[in-house]
Amino acid sequence: MGNYFGVDYYPEHWPADRWKTDAALMQEMGIDVVRMGEFSWHKMEPVPGEYHFEWLDDVISLLAEYGMKTVLGTPTAAPPAWLIEKEPEILPVDQYGIRRNFGGRHHDCQSNEIYRAYIKKLVTAMAEHFKDNPDVIGWQIDNELGNSHEDLCMCDSCARHYQEWLQRRYQNIDCLNHAWGNSFWSQEYDRFSQICPPKITVTGRNPSAMLDWRRFCSDLIVDFLEFQAEIIRKICPHQFITHNFMGFSDKVNYFDLAEKLDFVSHDQYPSQSFGDGVCKDLPRALATSSAGLELMRGVKRKNFWIMEQQAGAPGWECMGSAAEPGRLSMWTLHSIAHGADTVVYFRWRVSPFGTEQYWHGILPHSGIPGRTYRELKDTIHKYKPLMKEIQGTGQNAEVGIIYSYDQEYAFKIQPQNPDLNYNHQLIRYYEGFQKRNIPVDFIGTNEKFEDYRLLIAPLQYLMNTELEEKYRAYVKNGGTLVLTMRTGVKTESNLCMTDKPLPGSLSDILGIVVEEYDCIREGCLSVKWGELCLTGEKWCDVIRMEGARKLAEADSGFYRGNAVVTRNRYGKGLAYYVGTEPGDMLMERLVQELSESNSIIGLLETPAGVEAVRRCGEDKDYVFVLNHHRETCTIEIPHDWKCYAGEKNGNLEGYETRIYIVNK
Repeated sequence: MGNYFGVDYYPEHWPADRWKTDAALMQEMGIDVVRMGEFSWHKMEPVPGEYHFEWLDDVISLLAEYGMKTVLGTPTAAPPAWLIEKEPEILPVDQYGIRRNFGGRHHDCQSNEIYRAYIKKLVTAMAEHFKDNPDVIGWQIDNELGNSHEDLCMCDSCARHYQEWLQRRYQNIDCLNHAWGNSFWSQEYDRFSQICPPKITVTGRNPSAMLDWRRFCSDLIVDFLEFQAEIIRKICPHQFITHNFMGFSDKVNYFDLAEKLDFVSHDQYPSQSFGDGVCKDLPRALATSSAGLELMRGVKRKNFWIMEQQAGAPGWECMGSAAEPGRLSMWTLHSIAHGADTVVYFRWRVSPFGTEQYWHGILPHSGIPGRTYRELKDTIHKYKPLMKEIQGTGQNAEVGIIYSYDQEYAFKIQPQNPDLNYNHQLIRYYEGFQKRNIPVDFIGTNEKFEDYRLLIAPLQYLMNTELEEKYRAYVKNGGTLVLTMRTGVKTESNLCMTDKPLPGSLSDILGIVVEEYDCIREGCLSVKWGELCLTGEKWCDVIRMEGARKLAEADSGFYRGNAVVTRNRYGKGLAYYVGTEPGDMLMERLVQELSESNSIIGLLETPAGVEAVRRCGEDKDYVFVLNHHRETCTIEIPHDWKCYAGEKNGNLEGYETRIYIVNK
């Protein structure tokens, strides 16, 4: 049986005599797989060492009778009250030195060895109990690792592990002092045991120390997941292991975390991008929502599951708007178009208690099926045959965007312009190509650059020799590279470069030198590109030409007439430099230049807010055309495209998705 559509189910929230009704409704809807258990530690272990899995056995068996498989979550995101009472030191400590309390979730310190000992016993018992159950197909480790842990944990246990991590990285204290620039403000250390997590200080915190702290926290989370995954993999070798990621959330490096998993899962809540009601900037919201899915496909270079697909209005203390008819179905197909091979809806039924009483799901509080149930049931029945066909099909993008967690961390520590945001700028470049329906991959710096005709690398702030040489070789061998403002500013340890002017050692491939720069705090930068009057934002580099060709120039400020966008031939390839954050029209002109110079053509011309996304099979492609508007849009469809279902016409109703088959 394929696993194409599923739900997140919390049977412990409902009387056992309701379970059969739920299973029957799930079967009628077309559900294949159910995730459960990820917050049920107390139900599984009500007292230390006494394990109760019989209730899970009953639910798993019942679901199997109705044709469904189960994914079990390890419940380590919610340690029970008895454990906190017995071992209070597992509660996390924040940057103010305050120990957080029981009553939410993720109230734990992931470095704490006592906590890990309890986890080892529980996860081992779970794995041994379910290892031979044919209806348990896989495991989700914990839940949304990094969520609820933005400045946590900074306890004594984490301090010790941090010191050990630093000693492995730097070997001796003199190397660390040099790498961190600790001669500033007399911050030299005599030994690693003096170093503490970066709690709040009297004034300012060392940017290099904060960057290493972010790296340590990421490595700790990866280790925490791997610690559990190794237990399960040893006992349950025939069951998959995954974890639910959260798009551009950055507490943990998802490229590293993905290495420990069979495949990535993702929690997709489009309303967090589109907002409520009428979206004021639909193209930007669409780009944000789509880019998160593309990053999930990129971190492991393969398709993924949606482990939580929005199925209703979200809300904890306050609620979002209800999804208009057709929108939940369209959002489902949006995830599938961008690489989801399985879609699991969150949640089956709204909880009557707890923090998520207003985080809506497929069924309302009453448990009586309504519009949401009927809409998603129709969606599942209509597209399940398609899901079987397209399993594993990809995108074959010619454009790659470099994503780096180190760059994101560094800009969070020192954004320079308070409105400058690493993720937002990458999404703006993604949006420029999405408007032309040009497929884009997000890739890490360890990937093969030569797989792409065009590589976009915004804000390459931290630089090292290895990455410089990789960019140089890519261009020299025929690739087209786009670098931007704030390239080559700092070393890997977050110290400013001093041996060369910006953009450092990459000046030769770009044919420019950045002599000066201006942080634009008010207004915009006026830019001229030929006869076009455009704008840049937030920043302007003052560029001296050293062989490059000027494509656009500043038309305001003391740098009027200086280059803003340049192009340089190096070896067999081209290197572009963009000395500002492009406004919408400047981005449109830049993407036009890049597309035409590399002969890259979009899939289809569509109005703003309508996207075309391709999944490529061996003998045919599947093109999803999604209308994110509530109004009808008209699109000209190529004559050789065959409509998967329905009439082949270019009129898409509000929130409608049309799928076309293109034979190769």
